[in-house]
Amino acid sequence: MRRMADVAVAVMVLVLALSMLLMTTAMTVERRKGGGEEPKHKNAYATMMYMGTPRDYEFYVATRVMMRSLLQLDVQADRVVIASVDVPLHWVRSMEVEDGLKVVRVENVYNPYRADNPNDRFKLTMNKLYAWNLVEYERVVMLDADNLFLQNTDELFQCGQFCAVFINPCIFHTGLFVLQPSEKVFKDMLHEVDIRRPNSDGADQGFLGSYFSNLLDMPMFHPPTNGTKKLNGLYRLPLGYQMDASYYYLKLRWNVPCGPNSVITFPGAVWMKPWYWWSWPVLPLGFSWHEQRRNTIGYGSEMPMVMLEVIFYLVIIALTRLARPNFSKLCYRRFDKSVMIYHAGLKFLAMASIIAAYVIPFFIIPHTVHPIVGWSLYLLGSFSLCSIAINAFLLPTLAVLTPCFGIFGVLLVMACPWYKDGVVRALALFAYAFCASPIVWNSFTKVLATLQIFLERESFLPSRLNESPPPPGFNKLY
Repeated sequence: MRRMADVAVAVMVLVLALSMLLMTTAMTVERRKGGGEEPKHKNAYATMMYMGTPRDYEFYVATRVMMRSLLQLDVQADRVVIASVDVPLHWVRSMEVEDGLKVVRVENVYNPYRADNPNDRFKLTMNKLYAWNLVEYERVVMLDADNLFLQNTDELFQCGQFCAVFINPCIFHTGLFVLQPSEKVFKDMLHEVDIRRPNSDGADQGFLGSYFSNLLDMPMFHPPTNGTKKLNGLYRLPLGYQMDASYYYLKLRWNVPCGPNSVITFPGAVWMKPWYWWSWPVLPLGFSWHEQRRNTIGYGSEMPMVMLEVIFYLVIIALTRLARPNFSKLCYRRFDKSVMIYHAGLKFLAMASIIAAYVIPFFIIPHTVHPIVGWSLYLLGSFSLCSIAINAFLLPTLAVLTPCFGIFGVLLVMACPWYKDGVVRALALFAYAFCASPIVWNSFTKVLATLQIFLERESFLPSRLNESPPPPGFNKLY
């Protein structure tokens, strides 16, 4: 058992080391000048950034990755970030110097619809209206940070005064839309916000849906054959410019017939955004986003924390092995109080320590590391914390680590690239869970049985902590 556990630790550390080496050496960040300069192009890709949510750093990383990916696609447009004045200055400098972005600092637009949508994620989304104030540009493509570009979309700059995609049959999505900047429209929008124009969701999408309420009746956008001609009016954009990630998971491939398959959006739950390490292989597209990050800004900011956690976990494994005899004496000592209460409390403590070993590592891993690094660090952390319970309560190693092996197995099942479609993938997961559940239950009952046996054997219950245990082979039960 111990040899198997040692091999498992060695494999996890090796995978983690190789992953970190890959993350830190795969790219060299290119320094570029930017910020505070005159527009270099007549069009722009823009996004916004504001503070005050629990996930500010994650969206900062996502913004940088998206904007750097546009640079790799050789877009012929400026890249602009509309940043509120409270965005940290070192973030602004990184975006300007390292990413070559133009950062426009703005005051926050008060959202009077907060009572309708108290989610902090949307409290300052009205800052998106500042896109209409970028009057130095002829056209602006406004973006949310959770867009994943597959190809160049400069043809969107030929669209009219406002163009957006209907990923919902009746409501257009504001994760990507084209606009013609206008100071007059900008001021009118601010006035409409002040007088609380009807808003279906209390955020920017509901407001813009009300402001451009007739967009559903407008014609579909088709880029003119003359690449320099700009259309006038309002247009609906083909679905290929905002492909909801959920469309992919049924077929495990893209086949959107409406327009070029250019941009993926992730409009679902915020905790399943692609930049989180646990997003893959739960959601297959998460790996694509992280590969884009690896090839753009890299993972240098998270690696020091990852290294500290690896050292911390390895130290725990070593210390628990060395302190095994003292651990067991502390746990299996006799108390003069009720034996039943003592037994129940010890069982609860043992099971709680095992559960904590599988929960705590999940929350202390840097959220935006690469999935391979994240899952490797999670498994190493779970193993190290399980070693505390194993050595303290003298539990069977394989039984305690069964969930760890089960998690590794389900990751392999989800990551398998040869599924025909999402239905087959779901059935494979169900089959794996069906086969694994009896093994997990058997391990659970084995842990409880081991605890009960040790508690009943007097040889494991010295009356005093410093009392020597009975001679080997002595046991009143026999």
